[in-house]
Amino acid sequence: MKPATRFLAQIWSACRFCGFAGLLLVCQANRADEPFVLEVWPGAVPEDYGTIGPERIRASSEAPTKDAKWITNVSKPTLTIYRPARDKDTGTAIVICPGGGYWNLAWDLEGDEVAAWLNTAGVTGVVLKYRVPRRPGQPERLPAPGPLLDAQRAIRLVRSRAVEWGIDPKRIGIAGFSAGGHLAVSAATHFDQRAYEPIDEIDQASCRPDFAVAIYPGYLIEQERAGVEIRRDVLAPYIRIPKDTPPILLVHATDDPVAGAENSVVMYLALKRANVATELHVYAQGGHGFGVRKSSLPCSTWPDRCVAWLQNQGMLGAKPEAK
Repeated sequence: MKPATRFLAQIWSACRFCGFAGLLLVCQANRADEPFVLEVWPGAVPEDYGTIGPERIRASSEAPTKDAKWITNVSKPTLTIYRPARDKDTGTAIVICPGGGYWNLAWDLEGDEVAAWLNTAGVTGVVLKYRVPRRPGQPERLPAPGPLLDAQRAIRLVRSRAVEWGIDPKRIGIAGFSAGGHLAVSAATHFDQRAYEPIDEIDQASCRPDFAVAIYPGYLIEQERAGVEIRRDVLAPYIRIPKDTPPILLVHATDDPVAGAENSVVMYLALKRANVATELHVYAQGGHGFGVRKSSLPCSTWPDRCVAWLQNQGMLGAKPEAK
C-alpha cells in the first residue's frame, strides 16, 4: 500500500472509531439504569404479626385472574426502582402500589408495567411490595392497616434518596390500583398522622406525597356487611381529608364489578368540598383491573389523561437544576 493510501486508511479507521465511540457515549447518556431493589425496613417490620409462610407467586389454578402475576405472603416489603432514560428524566418519582384486595399483589399488571409506562414520561417508577395478605383477625371488609406503614416509609425512603437518585424532593407522588388505590389515598390523607415510631434518620423526612393517583380504588365507601344496609353515597367512616391534602386524580369505570365507581365519585365530591385540587375520570366501560394496558376501550386512554394532569400540576416540566 502506498504511504498516501495508508495514511488515508488510517484516518478513515480513526474516524470510524471516533464515530463508534461517540455513539457509545450517546447510548450511555440515554440509557436507563437497570431496576434495583431496596428493603423498606432496615430490620423487623413494625406492627407485623402472624405466620404466613414464604413469599410466593400464586399458581394459575388459585390466582384471582389469569392476566397477572399474583404475589402473596409478603413479609419483607421492598421497593423496586425503575429509572427513566437520562435524557427524559423529569426529576419526578411515583411510588406504585399494585392492587389485590390486600390479599395479593398484581405485580406485573399494576406494578412493573406501570413503572415502564412512567419511564416513557420521564418519571422514576418505584414499585412498592407491601405486606400481604391480611394478618389473622384483620376483617376483609376493612382495609388492612400494615400497608399504610409500608407506604409512609416508602415515601420517606424515596425522599431521603432524592439527591442521590436525581429526584426533586417536591415531585414525589404515589399511585395505586384497586386496594392499592385506597392505599395511595390513605397515604395522601394520613401524612399528618405517623403510623409508626421513628426508626432512623430516614423517618425525619416527610411522608406527604406531593400528589396521588388512584385507579379504580376500593374501600373508600363502606363495605357491604351481611344483614346491614349501607349507603353508597358517603365516605367510609375511616376516610379523612386533612388540611394540605395534596392534589388527587381519580380514575374508574362505570361497569366496575369489584370496586364500584361510587368509590371514586364520592371521594371526588368530598375532596371538592374540602377545596382539594382534584380531577375525576369515569369511563363507561373497562371493568376492573385494566392497568395501563392498551385496548379498544376509552378507559385505556387514562394514562394520557394522567400525563396531562401531571403536567398541569407542574410535575413534568424540565428537571430542576441541582442547587
